[in-house]
Amino acid sequence: MADIKELADLMRELEGMIDTCTRCGACQAVCPVFEQTGNEADVARGKLALLEGVLQEVFKKPGGVAERLDRCLLCGSCEATCSGGVKIQEIFIRARAIITGFTGLSSTQKFMLRQILARPELFDRVFEWLGRFQKFFLKPLDNLPGTSCPRLVSPLLTDRHVRPPALKPFHRMVPSLDTSPGSSGKKAAFFVGCLIDKLYPNIARDTVDVLTHHGVGIYLPDNQGCCGIPAISAGDPETFETLVRHNIERFDPGKFDFLVTACATCTYTIKKIWPMMMKTGSDDLNTKMSEIVEKTMDINWFLIHEIGIEMDDCPQDQGDICVTYHDPCHLKKSLDVSEEPRALLKANPAYRYVEMPEADRCCGLGGSFNLKHYDLSEAIGKQKIEAIRSTGCSVVTTGCPACMFQLSDMLSKSNDPVSVKHPVELYAEKLKDSMTYGE
Repeated sequence: MADIKELADLMRELEGMIDTCTRCGACQAVCPVFEQTGNEADVARGKLALLEGVLQEVFKKPGGVAERLDRCLLCGSCEATCSGGVKIQEIFIRARAIITGFTGLSSTQKFMLRQILARPELFDRVFEWLGRFQKFFLKPLDNLPGTSCPRLVSPLLTDRHVRPPALKPFHRMVPSLDTSPGSSGKKAAFFVGCLIDKLYPNIARDTVDVLTHHGVGIYLPDNQGCCGIPAISAGDPETFETLVRHNIERFDPGKFDFLVTACATCTYTIKKIWPMMMKTGSDDLNTKMSEIVEKTMDINWFLIHEIGIEMDDCPQDQGDICVTYHDPCHLKKSLDVSEEPRALLKANPAYRYVEMPEADRCCGLGGSFNLKHYDLSEAIGKQKIEAIRSTGCSVVTTGCPACMFQLSDMLSKSNDPVSVKHPVELYAEKLKDSMTYGE
């Protein structure tokens, strides 16, 4: 538990940031949680009002303040709409850390975050164990390939159709790589991310294949850790800093020109959250982090702007397979990456692209929000499924594995056999005949 004086100083700093909110209410129109509840305390303006004077309130009713802050997807819709430039996501993330510093983590959180997530090798082993024994607690479903439902009643899995752990995670397929630049003259580090490594290793494999095809040297260090977003979202800066330090040690910025990820949330966390919340460390550590942050970019952005992929000269309304795209919140609203994944999709002439209504509407996952408030997460997710259905597509794509997890759950539960893919998977399909990277 943090020192009370230190917490008070942090809270006063936070209150100074909150003062920039004019309470105009523009955030109401875009908040997916407020749309479901109609509760002012669930929208950004309401939470900011709650945090005003919270220096006193947090010591009286820390649980109540924490509960309200937890009812937030951290999707960034409010911040992207705010005309006053209020740093809403930073305020909420800092507030969670301050309150957790006062109340402490629960025993479950402390175990999961500090004993498992903070130890990448152990975290990998736990998921490999889950993959080997998943048949005992997950039952494969027929209506949507790649999803399962729980065999046993669990407070975390009840009513969910989940993506099971991969039988072989990517770090077992390809433990490490360090190849020289080819025809592109560029070398990219590849930050895989937890969900892609453990649930969607095919995305990582396709990313390596595509980079190799375009003559990009690949730096893939072993024993990569989580980007840290689960820890900092839970208000645990200690685990967050442990993971950031671990990854900075693995990714020497002098060994690559770019760092690419195929995960919207990992990209956002490295570029925005690392420099925001990582305030301690040596000058050398801070310098390396700044270099990594500067070099980090989404795989779609990298392929379009750095490699210069061009769309085939073919009508985009004549492909046999209808595909649409969901904008991950962290990719479009926080990093302004939106046209690039669409361009990558349109580069494959086998697909006919159809834009869905409100493609940038949040899918409702929000990490731990889905665990704590599944009723709201599901309600928001169902709206997204209706938008997907309206396109008549057989494939929906998105640049975030967490969004893929949510969309698979919602589609499977609605008996809708729409495949969920990453844009890089569809682009890799086009290149499969010329791939040189094999098993």
